[in-house]
Amino acid sequence: MEATSSKTLPASWYCSQNLYHLEQRAVFYKSWYLVGAVPRFAVDKEVEYEFAGVAIVVRHDGDEKFTVTRKSDAHQLNHFLTPTGLLFTTIDPSAPSFDDWFPPSLLSLLSRYDFRRLPHRRSIKYPGRFNWKTMVDGYQECLHCQYTHRSFSVKYPPTFYEVHNHHTYSRHVADPTKPDDGLFLYFFPVCTLNLYGGGMSSFRVCPGDKVGETRMEFDYYFDDGKGGVEGFEDYFKFVRKVALEDYELCEVAQSNLERGVYSQGVLNQTKESGVLHYQQLTRQMVVDKFKEEEGEKNALTPVSSRASASVQEDGAGPQGVGVVSVSA
Repeated sequence: MEATSSKTLPASWYCSQNLYHLEQRAVFYKSWYLVGAVPRFAVDKEVEYEFAGVAIVVRHDGDEKFTVTRKSDAHQLNHFLTPTGLLFTTIDPSAPSFDDWFPPSLLSLLSRYDFRRLPHRRSIKYPGRFNWKTMVDGYQECLHCQYTHRSFSVKYPPTFYEVHNHHTYSRHVADPTKPDDGLFLYFFPVCTLNLYGGGMSSFRVCPGDKVGETRMEFDYYFDDGKGGVEGFEDYFKFVRKVALEDYELCEVAQSNLERGVYSQGVLNQTKESGVLHYQQLTRQMVVDKFKEEEGEKNALTPVSSRASASVQEDGAGPQGVGVVSVSA
């Protein structure tokens, strides 16, 4: 791997509204999203979601048959229920198939867990004043855990923390000698699944209308072993503490990005491999989309008119956002 490949995305990727619109087309319309485990969806009830400005509705029709519809035009979207009870969906017809998006190793890993076992207990959501990548940056490494998440670090010491990257998902392993102690998964671009502490949670970092805004959504599942909720509030308090610690860090980090405190850095290829992996995937998808759209534009534009088109609006083109010059 070349040294330049360990550079972070430039700060403009967290602050440019024009680049965010390109991300919508390049990344979000092409992705698959974990929306929940089967117990999240009551029969004949609807649950609404929104990713990057696209609102969808998930309906459980019974017998684990689901319908996922885009609200703007009632288009029925491709979705997939894993054999062990996790529901994934797309938000646009241009997305590839589930099997093309995720590598085969994902279903093999998920087959070891019964995600129907834990009842859904609570869902919460609230706004965040940060770009979606600001939160994912934090989730995809644990260098900060020892200092920020002290209660979490007691149970899962970060000394041997590893992230195993598998194209569009990453698995976090707190102790490589105990790979089955907790399940922590990141699904590119904005979904996670965390099975630890006696319960299960998933969260989604949902981009809003503006580049520096998101909506955090959490689902919590829990069972005390007797079909009840004894101990749930203790579990909820524990996992919420970790989530709020990350939330506070993200708002400060985004503020610094917008103030110009930080421009670009270098990632540790071992300790921050998860961040490096998802950022490189994001960069590649955006670059490919930019080139595709530029090619289509040039095919329709007379040669004599292309010179003026090279003068880009600030942040709109490759020089402004570091899209084509990926080492910028």
